[in-house]
Amino acid sequence: MNTPMTNAADALRHEHVFLGRDHDRNARRTLWVVALTAVMMVGEIIAGVVYGSMALLADGFHMATHAGALTVAAVAYAFAKRNARNPRYTFGTGKVGDLAGFASALVLGIVALAIAVESAQRLISPSIVAFDQAIIVAAIGLLVNLVSAALLAGSGHHHHGHHHHHGHDHHHHDVHDHHHDHHHGPSTDNNLRAAYLHVLADALTSVLAIVALVAGKYAGWTFLDPAMGIVGAIVIARWSWGLMRDSAGILLDTADPHLVEEIREQVEGPGDTQIADLHVWRIGPDAHAAILTVTANPGVDLATIRERLKPVHELAHITVERHTVGA
Repeated sequence: MNTPMTNAADALRHEHVFLGRDHDRNARRTLWVVALTAVMMVGEIIAGVVYGSMALLADGFHMATHAGALTVAAVAYAFAKRNARNPRYTFGTGKVGDLAGFASALVLGIVALAIAVESAQRLISPSIVAFDQAIIVAAIGLLVNLVSAALLAGSGHHHHGHHHHHGHDHHHHDVHDHHHDHHHGPSTDNNLRAAYLHVLADALTSVLAIVALVAGKYAGWTFLDPAMGIVGAIVIARWSWGLMRDSAGILLDTADPHLVEEIREQVEGPGDTQIADLHVWRIGPDAHAAILTVTANPGVDLATIRERLKPVHELAHITVERHTVGA
């Protein structure tokens, strides 16, 4: 039965789907990279067994860790899409990619540690290196990783797009108003970033290995192979830490200070409104949410506050609690 109250409630209902605008495209490209990595991994392991090559076996199992991390990224895309409208997730599944990115960063850190330990051991106790075979393995691995990196880089990590707006006002009682807004802003997909860093880390180790192996073969600098391994481990560890720090910050709902400052400037700039309480956090690659408690002069209504927040295109979900000064 339709009643005025039911119709008003229906008008206020809206979806909470905050997946990135390139979610489906990024998911497809990640699957392609998973397939490439898996084929390379299986090929190296089989060749290592057939030809008795420890170099091929080692690189194959090393690539298996990256294939596993990339699979986590692909699964995260599928889970987020499948559950995007699941009411259990009250702010959608836009942060699933950040959770997967954090997990991948941990794996990347473990890989960096393993490379550093193995390289240190080889510095202390040098081993015989089959230079020709190892160079071929590294070159093939580099080619696969460059193709994979091109696929992932083509997805676009940061970009600006359109933004659209629709709002709902809810007069709770005389002094409380609530407003929900939807915009689109710049995208930062930490799940894609994690996949890209895994591929980049593998490419880096291949480049450093080729340089070290060529120097070892023609100049006799056998120490350069483990030394380059340590350098690569340090670089990969820094990438891992950066991704871990950024994704953990999103999972813990840290606020972007620049966005907070922009919101304050837009709302408080004219001098007739003051923000008493403000919460801002990310809810997806393209979206932030904000809850504001404001005190305002009688002439400043929700429509005015809504207009002031329109330029803040990062905001996708806004709730405003308004208190009238002197009421």
